[in-house]
Amino acid sequence: MTERRKILELPVGVKDFLPEEARAKRQMENDLAELFRRWGYREVVTPTFEYYQTLTPNGWNGEEDYLFKFIDRQGRILALRYDMTMPIARLVSMRLRSEPLPLRLYYLANVFRYETPQAGRQREFYQAGVELIGARGPAADAEVIALAVEALEATGLPDFKVGIGQVEVIKGILEDIALPSEGIRSIKQAIARKDHVGLEQALEQYGVSEQDRRLLITVSNLHGSIEVLDRAFELVESERARKALQELRQVFEVLEGYGVSGRIFLDLGILRDFDYYTGTVFEGYVAGLGFPICGGGRYDHLLGKFGYACPATGFALGVERVMMALKNIDREKPTGIRYLVCGSPYGKVLEKARELREKGYSVEVDLLGLSPEEIADYAKKRGIGEVIWVGEEAN
Repeated sequence: MTERRKILELPVGVKDFLPEEARAKRQMENDLAELFRRWGYREVVTPTFEYYQTLTPNGWNGEEDYLFKFIDRQGRILALRYDMTMPIARLVSMRLRSEPLPLRLYYLANVFRYETPQAGRQREFYQAGVELIGARGPAADAEVIALAVEALEATGLPDFKVGIGQVEVIKGILEDIALPSEGIRSIKQAIARKDHVGLEQALEQYGVSEQDRRLLITVSNLHGSIEVLDRAFELVESERARKALQELRQVFEVLEGYGVSGRIFLDLGILRDFDYYTGTVFEGYVAGLGFPICGGGRYDHLLGKFGYACPATGFALGVERVMMALKNIDREKPTGIRYLVCGSPYGKVLEKARELREKGYSVEVDLLGLSPEEIADYAKKRGIGEVIWVGEEAN
């Protein structure tokens, strides 16, 4: 590869946003920020990188391979944030612990994960999300899920569903099976990734009995309406799992009060990617994409790792994933440029453009002295809504 070619290429797993992509991304982020604000959430911004120990607090079984790590000139290990939950847990524990609870916070941020790039999975990507800190119970869980539903509606997606589950159901079943920690981890990872072959292999590898195998496979595949909880309650004997099922029913009942239950289905196989989840979890899906477009859940023990024991729940929406889903929808895609102002004298052109901009419109002016035919062609190619001629040309 030539030196010039190296300069022009991007590293694997990152991308440029061209003007229309950047405009659509910014508009979506602005719409989401306004929605979060209306629900009483306040924005926070955290550093792109932090100390390695901050992103991997003592005792947390994190995904080491996700991290981009580097060393500063003093020899301290730093890392790029791989999600926003950990930095916000640190921020709340360090800077906001004297504020009255609950705390409602939101963010718009880029995050980084060192993994194999593929469709919908980059090494740098963008998230919009919220964290509700200091509240436990069905009402808190339901608020975050209902807000996630409204956030997806705000993006313009016409057809999506949100699956909700409870990690304590599977944890309760596994608790009654004598397994080493690595076996539990392998089984949970296979369930979380909907890897049916991997789940069968893990169950066999760790000698899980036929009866327990059938139970795990059956329960982790239960999804649908509220009847799923009745079926699961009949199958499980673990008190921990049964309590989790009762809590999930309560969350669903509150969601009915929000009027969003038509977007919701139950899925007891949702566990999410990270070990810090402790209760209700959820993921958003849209037809045509093979991965979730949003996800989140309860993480009651994470802030305790930073010395501030406090319940919490939240979600993150993948901005680029939603943009991918929207590209598959046949709909009008405005460019955002409302007017192109042309003519002479140039002072009149600038005066008209300023007048329109003060009214809130997006406006371009002709800088090249193009003919009317050339202007018409340019406006069509750029998707500009209307051409305005001023001065002599207006006649």
